[in-house]
Amino acid sequence: MRKYLKFILLFLFAAFLLWFFGRNLDWQLVRQSFARANALYITISVLIICFGYFLRAIRWQVLLAPITPSSLKELFATTTVGFAAIFLIGRAGEIVRPMWLPMRDRRVRPSSALVTLGLERIFDLAALVCFFAVNLIWFVPPPGREAEFKFVEVVGVAMLVGVVLSFVVLILYQRRSDRVIRWFERLTDRAWVPARVRTILLSILEKLSGALAILTDWREMLLVSFWTIALWLAISIPTWLVLLAFGLPITFSDSLFIMGFATVSSVVPTPGGAAGAFHTATAASLLFLKNDVSREDAAAVSIALHLVYFAPAIVFGLYYFLHGDISIERFRSLLSSEHAVEEIESDSPDFESQLQEASADGRVT
Repeated sequence: MRKYLKFILLFLFAAFLLWFFGRNLDWQLVRQSFARANALYITISVLIICFGYFLRAIRWQVLLAPITPSSLKELFATTTVGFAAIFLIGRAGEIVRPMWLPMRDRRVRPSSALVTLGLERIFDLAALVCFFAVNLIWFVPPPGREAEFKFVEVVGVAMLVGVVLSFVVLILYQRRSDRVIRWFERLTDRAWVPARVRTILLSILEKLSGALAILTDWREMLLVSFWTIALWLAISIPTWLVLLAFGLPITFSDSLFIMGFATVSSVVPTPGGAAGAFHTATAASLLFLKNDVSREDAAAVSIALHLVYFAPAIVFGLYYFLHGDISIERFRSLLSSEHAVEEIESDSPDFESQLQEASADGRVT
């Protein structure tokens, strides 16, 4: 009941944001703006985004490599199904990916998928912050916006420092993980600590230690960094192309600025892929940069950009879902946090032998 109530509240919040976004807009002018858009640029953008989902699958395979081998085909299918779930029900759909993949590729355990997706988010955040912060070096603020831009610069530098410190902490944890895990075992060896929770947390800490081996292996680190940069180029270039499709005088540097706001707003946990929040933030960042852009053109751009980002995942995700052997009821159970806990808990006893095998194969340092 709580789950349904939460979804209803988020749905109502998304509806409010969409109302806020669309209030006072002349929708006839919005339609005219769409009619003028360059279809070729939009098509190329969609194709590049499709390739971006493939790049996500390759990077996920690299992240899983220190723990277990995996199928690139199933990783691509799982990635698109996961992003389709995020679009349909909001950020609660994040749990689909680490639960779906082990059912398609038995070599991958739920906790392995979970911790590598956590690493994926860290690398994504690092790449986004680096793109945004480095872009500020040569970014020219619009006239009259110098004061606001100073604040944006401070936030960008602070985020960059935070990312660097986060990687330092992760590297230190990986090098001292045995000691940290033993300390955590002693700390949680109390009667008042539920055994189930303790087992799950220890399993995740151990899997995280194995996945973080890439941070101490320069070759693996370069591979992950390469695929992450390639992925974000496959997001930033379509962003620029969509803006150019509407005939806006936008530079690539401007598009990176807009992409930063659009991407951050997409973490809002409303259904429809952060519906409302994404559109409002994207349109606002465009209007911040270009005073001569109409609100209707900014609205049309934000709607088009949202569709370009998510439409390929919906198409591929539905295809793989319909051609898979997982029932609707099974899919619904994947969205349950209780089900996720059970999957990870059942995974825990097998971890030690799996890690020993990986170590013997040289996949874990």
